[in-house]
Amino acid sequence: MASKTLQTLLVYAVLLALSAVFISPFLWMLSTSLKHESRIFPKPGEPPQWIPTTARVDAEGRPLVIYEGREGVDLGPDEMGRHVLRFGATEVTAWPGDFEVRQRSGLHWQNYADAFHKMAFWQNLRNTLFICVTVVLGTLVSCSLVAYSFARIPWPGRDTVFILVLATMMLPYQVTLIPLFALYRELGWVGTFKPLILPAFFGTPFYIFLLRQFFLGVPQDLSASARIDGCNEFGIYLFIMLPLSKPALATTALFMFLFQWADFLSPLVYLQDDRQYTLAIALQQFQSHHESAWGPLMAMSSVITIPIIFLFFLTQRTFIQGITLTGLKG
Repeated sequence: MASKTLQTLLVYAVLLALSAVFISPFLWMLSTSLKHESRIFPKPGEPPQWIPTTARVDAEGRPLVIYEGREGVDLGPDEMGRHVLRFGATEVTAWPGDFEVRQRSGLHWQNYADAFHKMAFWQNLRNTLFICVTVVLGTLVSCSLVAYSFARIPWPGRDTVFILVLATMMLPYQVTLIPLFALYRELGWVGTFKPLILPAFFGTPFYIFLLRQFFLGVPQDLSASARIDGCNEFGIYLFIMLPLSKPALATTALFMFLFQWADFLSPLVYLQDDRQYTLAIALQQFQSHHESAWGPLMAMSSVITIPIIFLFFLTQRTFIQGITLTGLKG
């Protein structure tokens, strides 16, 4: 009994250690987003600072600084990027690395204000949500219909066609990228949301397989009873199979939403107008335009990442149930 308890504690200790390793990059990003820029990178010989701090300010809200042993205030940068420092009646200019900003414990929310000011966040969020929601709806409708046909309706060549559908999963996306781009260009879809949305309404092999596995587990007696009562195949699909398939449908929706939210390559290839950019593209543009603004960059990265984490935790039970019931468990 004691050895079993010790073994359980050892397993939990290992899992906690691995969890700490995997969560540390996210915690560092979140901590960096709440730090003053002078504390983001540690000075030589100092350990990294995990606890966020913000600048001490005077009565007028100006940061207090120390320069060459003297205490003064930072009046802000000039046109050359140097900061104007005031010490009593004397003003000098210095580069940010030449003076120290006095710190106090606290959260530096200015990084988030700067990030929202420098990035069209709400427009990018609207574009991302529009693509994600539309693609999720298209995937649920198309994949569930095809999966129902493969699982519940016997027709000649059904298994062969299903194998061919699964075989398309072996084609890397990069192989079909150029032919698809040429096709969409001929159709006049490049520069619009159509190449990102419409393919979802024609089915995705992985989700067809996932839903088919669930439909195969539903007793045939339910379908037979519905047919005796005069229900056709579409009615069985709509009124019997879909209500019973909520866990599998929720898993499919979550998978597709997470993929579309973080998708970078497809919007980069097909979108050409800044007003159409998704959050993933906008974040890359933000990094290229403000490569030294690490605080605002980490702030915007946190804003984009945190909703996905909350979404996963809110749907965790349904997600695990859907994975288990679709036959993907180990």
